[in-house]
Amino acid sequence: MQMLTDDETAELIDTAAELAAAAREATLLHFRSTGLTADTKESDRFDPVTVADRLCEERMRAILARRRPRDAILGEEMGVSSGESGLTWVLDPIDGTRSYLCGTPTWGVLISVADETGPIYGLIDQPYIGERFEGGLGRAVVRGPLGERELATRAPRPLSEAILMSTFPEIGTAEEEAAFRRLSGQVRLTRYGADCYAYALLAAGQIDLVVEAGLQPYDVQAPMAVIEAAGGIMTDWNGRRNPEGGRVIAASSPEMHAAAMQALRG
Repeated sequence: MQMLTDDETAELIDTAAELAAAAREATLLHFRSTGLTADTKESDRFDPVTVADRLCEERMRAILARRRPRDAILGEEMGVSSGESGLTWVLDPIDGTRSYLCGTPTWGVLISVADETGPIYGLIDQPYIGERFEGGLGRAVVRGPLGERELATRAPRPLSEAILMSTFPEIGTAEEEAAFRRLSGQVRLTRYGADCYAYALLAAGQIDLVVEAGLQPYDVQAPMAVIEAAGGIMTDWNGRRNPEGGRVIAASSPEMHAAAMQALRG
């Protein structure tokens, strides 16, 4: 992991805040617009992208070009831009574009900065709700309509008392879905459809588990930074830290993580 000075740390945090502010403005320009349409990025399933996704990433990249020109960028809509600093900004301009299209408020903007080990700092920003979850570089805090407070995951509890969230009821392959059903059958409550907000709720101590499959680096790196800063754990289904995505299990504690891993394995 790169060793950062206090000034370097402050610069990264300030840059992320400017990115999030620009993203809020760009995404809210089009949210709940009755004329909003979407293209699909895949031919075999609806994977939407809107003018708001593209505008948001364009504006964040313009800020990085001005403030951090030596850093690399990985964005969902515009791919990879190389850098030479050893740091990479990982951007998901709208995580939950389907929710965005429907007018539901739980979509968010994911911003993180990573070194060779993975994410070191991240934001989960909810533009319409007005909440921002921040984790890494010595910080773990949420700010929003209820004020500001420190983030902390829930205390350990039995799997039978856990709350589990995932974006889709259909979890990846048939094998992955069967494993998820084993886990879901052992928890108290399973809920769907919150996109990145589920990870924010885990960091805030509201739920115990988020389990998904088929994710990309821009889906997982900001949530990983926030959840780890709040005291949680986020790995693949084999227990390895997974900044590249794939199968994901985020848990409120090592004990909850171990119990959920056992249930997934059957």
